[in-house]
Amino acid sequence: MKIGIVGAGYVGRAVAELASRAGCEVRISNSRGPRTLSSVGVATGATPATIEDAVAFADIVLVAIPFANREDLPAELFARKIVIDANNYYPQRDGNIDALDAMTTTTSELMQAALPGARLVKGFNAILATDIVPDARPTGTPDRRALPIAGDDAEVKAAVAQFHDLIGFDAHDAGSLADSWRFERAKPAYCVALDEDGLVAALAAADRAEEAAEGSWRG
Repeated sequence: MKIGIVGAGYVGRAVAELASRAGCEVRISNSRGPRTLSSVGVATGATPATIEDAVAFADIVLVAIPFANREDLPAELFARKIVIDANNYYPQRDGNIDALDAMTTTTSELMQAALPGARLVKGFNAILATDIVPDARPTGTPDRRALPIAGDDAEVKAAVAQFHDLIGFDAHDAGSLADSWRFERAKPAYCVALDEDGLVAALAAADRAEEAAEGSWRG
């Protein structure tokens, strides 16, 4: 499996490391170019690349960037690509976004609007970056951590679920992009280590109008 990473922050690096360990070919990129990623390549096993090269090469692209920068992505590159949207909305970082504050859309619906040709699935947003590598477990491990995914294309969700399994997690289908608010920032499933049954319960308990205290998910 060929994986492209757009965004070389903590999430991108952690997923790149697990994917490399699992035998995937991985290219990692950022907005500053591959020359800035030599140490990241050594640490993760991924090949530093331009955004253009990482996306063109990949079977699956992980986008993990500050949410406010989504409009800066070269949307045409992502046409027909399977894209995992790992982004979250933090108003103090991204500025207030009226539609999200009014709860009339989701972060992934806005990302889909920014990348209209992409085959988008929400994923890897509901786990702390520092938990990604240590929480990965082989298939069949009792109480293996489950992570939620959401999307509008069942075939694409199946491919993303397969990738989750390959690098060490169960994937739980939480519905459509419109349903993905259930595991956005400050919801019961957000950045809490849960197995499949626990995740199902946490998703069901989510109330769109209620949020956990800011930062409480950091333990």
